Amino acid sequence: MSVPPACQLILDLENRRGVSCRGVVTAISTNALMEQLCLKYQQRPWTETLRLVYFCMDNPLRRPVSHAPDSPLLSCMEKIERTLHAKSMFSVMNALESLSRQKGLNVHVSPSGTACYITSMMFYLEVQLEKDGNLMDVKLAHFGEAPVVCDDLVQLLRMKNYDAFGRILEDLSNMYQIPGNSEMKAKGYLALQALEKDLYSMSLLDRTQDVNRVTEILHGKVGHLVPRTGGTPMNIEFYISPYQILEAELNPGSQVCGTKTVVTIEGTDMLHKLPLSPLIVDPQSGEDSNPAFLQLTDELSMDLPALFVLKFHQPVPMSSSSIEDIHRLTGIQISGLKLAPLYELIVWSALKDKCSEELSTNESCFFVSLPDCPKHCYFINKGSEKSDLAGALVSKIPFSHPKCVPGVIEILRHQVAYNTLISSCVSDKHINEDDSELLYFEVVPHRNTSFCVFFLHPVKENLACVMIDVITSREVHCHLQLNPQDPALSCSDDFIARAVKRTPGSKGCGKQLS
Repeated sequence: MSVPPACQLILDLENRRGVSCRGVVTAISTNALMEQLCLKYQQRPWTETLRLVYFCMDNPLRRPVSHAPDSPLLSCMEKIERTLHAKSMFSVMNALESLSRQKGLNVHVSPSGTACYITSMMFYLEVQLEKDGNLMDVKLAHFGEAPVVCDDLVQLLRMKNYDAFGRILEDLSNMYQIPGNSEMKAKGYLALQALEKDLYSMSLLDRTQDVNRVTEILHGKVGHLVPRTGGTPMNIEFYISPYQILEAELNPGSQVCGTKTVVTIEGTDMLHKLPLSPLIVDPQSGEDSNPAFLQLTDELSMDLPALFVLKFHQPVPMSSSSIEDIHRLTGIQISGLKLAPLYELIVWSALKDKCSEELSTNESCFFVSLPDCPKHCYFINKGSEKSDLAGALVSKIPFSHPKCVPGVIEILRHQVAYNTLISSCVSDKHINEDDSELLYFEVVPHRNTSFCVFFLHPVKENLACVMIDVITSREVHCHLQLNPQDPALSCSDDFIARAVKRTPGSKGCGKQLS
């Protein structure tokens, strides 16, 4: 006979207290067992019962959740806690304890019950509460450092956003997932600090007092850099489409978010020489405004089982040629990649961003509605896995020296600008829902970061073609090709290129050809 998990939990506790219940479990029915438990605990306050459950679950929580036999029950309890949005100090403390232990961290509550300490070998968080459960302060202290107030964590906990708070706990833990003892882990944190200082110095290059965020994103050596604050890691915003810029201009006060990457460190199986102190001598001392770096000597570096990484919130589709360019630049191979047709990956990524439900990446026909224009129908020829037409989804880029970052950022900008153009032809509509007039286009990959858009000549029945070559994230060349016998169209190559550069990211690159 099966016993409900909650009942078994209480029975386990009774066994720990020396009361034998095993005979009861096997001799009576589930209903009778429930009645006995209800009678036993009906006179006790709910807070005491809740403490009892947490006490009973304390040991399993110290083990990895994936191996804990009570993990379904733990998951249910965590959902209940978050759904209640309770404001009492007791409930907030329980939520913090449950979440922290789920992330493999230790938790200690002060005797007064108003302070919760979330600890690991290398850092700790101090959460201060008032007696009514309102948050007072959150402080973070890394190994060997004094605690500092973390406004980002304060904001999350005041909003009861435990999911985001849990992700930050994971990021903090992962930052120290370096093989070795505490001294080795501390050296890894020291290396990350050195990298962050060099990247910040590079972000100041060529910066003027009136420089705006968009200019930094598109032209800065390391994009628009936001330093690490509290539990939020350093991030770099490196691309924003012209359509997003236009959207921000039309909606003053809105903050349109471009493509970002997070700067952190991860453990590896092999040793790599990483700097332990900043390497930039003088940000302005190099040639062509490039900084000069100190030599990576034994005094300034250490062999560590770790690498710096640029991590993405969503995997970025990258061509095999772009991946190879990054490998040549960093000298480190990106592992775990699975090659597939690049356009299939771009379509998958675009559908994931635009659709609330999962759509098949086998779809190649998409319908795009445009204001004051016939509906467009795009056929996307996904090509094959051969040569430069293949690609992979890249979740992180490893490197070992800060000088690699500006080059990697430029490659990423180039790739994302290309992806944005192709993605503009993808929509969640792959079935024509009305009989309105349609304009048909076929998007065909060419080579590297160029592609062709085929369409019917507006006067004749022959095909016309525009070849679009994305030279860099800031330079696009277009060439209109017509049948020699067909009449010319009233748009030059330069006009098409300016239109494409002005509106990538909007619906359909064929919009400029309508």
